[in-house]
Amino acid sequence: MGIVGALVVTICVFGGFVLAGGHLHVIWQPFEVVIIGGAALGGFLIANPMSNVKLSIKLAMQAIFAKPPTKADYLELLQMMFQIFQIFRKDGPQAVEKHIEEPNSSEIFKAYPAFLNNHHALDFFCDTMKITLSADLTQYDVDDLLDQDIKVAHEEEHAAQHAVASVGDALPGLGIVAAVLGIVHTMDYLDQGVQTIGGLVAAALVGTFLGILFSYGYIQPISAKMGNDAAASGRYMMCIKSALVALQRGAPPLVCVEFARRTIYPTERPTFEELDAASKEGKKAA
Repeated sequence: MGIVGALVVTICVFGGFVLAGGHLHVIWQPFEVVIIGGAALGGFLIANPMSNVKLSIKLAMQAIFAKPPTKADYLELLQMMFQIFQIFRKDGPQAVEKHIEEPNSSEIFKAYPAFLNNHHALDFFCDTMKITLSADLTQYDVDDLLDQDIKVAHEEEHAAQHAVASVGDALPGLGIVAAVLGIVHTMDYLDQGVQTIGGLVAAALVGTFLGILFSYGYIQPISAKMGNDAAASGRYMMCIKSALVALQRGAPPLVCVEFARRTIYPTERPTFEELDAASKEGKKAA
C-alpha cells in the first residue's frame, strides 16, 4: 500500500492546488529541489556509516513496495515447519540435515517459496536447526539464542528507521534554508518591478512548501512503515522461535506449530482447522 499512499498524497496535494486555480509550473523549481535534496542527502551520509545507508535505502524501498507477512504466508510457514518436524520425529536428525544444510536445493523448502525467499527467516530457522542437531542445548539455551538473534536484527532495523526519520525531521528546516536563499536571490531584483519580484518570492516559498511536503507527506510515513515492517518481521521470527523452542522441549510436531500459531496476531492467524488441514497435507508429503 506504500506506493498507493504516495500517489494519494501527490494527487491530492497538487490536484487540490490546480483545482484551486494554481499553476503547476510555479511549483516546478528544480534548484530548490537540488538545495533541499542535496542538503538532506549530505546530512544523511554524514550521520550514518555506509552499512546503515545501504540498509536504510533497502528497507525504505521495501516499505514502499513490499507487503508484510499475510495469513497465507503464516500458514505456509506453519505447514513447512510441521513437515520438517514430522520428518525429524519419524526418520531422525540425518533425514533433516540434508534439507537444512542446502535449503535452496531442498524439495521441501522449494514447495514454500514465500519462506524460501525470506533469507533472514531461512537462515534463522536452518542455523538454529543445525546447532540443535550438533550440540546438546536445553530449551532455555535455544530460547536465549533466538531472542538474541531477534534483538540484534531489530536493533539494526531500528537504526535504519531512525536514520530515515532524522532526514524527515530535517526537511522542513532545509526547506527554510532554500527559501531564505531564494529571498536573498530576490534582493538582486528589487529594481525589476513587482511582477518579477513576486515570481522570485513565490519560487522561494516553494522551498518551504517542498521541505514540509517531503517530510510529512513522504519521508516520515516511510519511516513509520519501516517501523511497522520491522515489527511484522519480528513477529514472523517469533513464530519460528516458538516452534523451535517447543521442538527442543520434546513436543510433538503438531503441538510445536500450535505454539507458533498462537504467537500470530488474530487478524493474520490461521484457524486451528486450517492448520489441521495443512498438517495433514504435510504428513502425506512427509
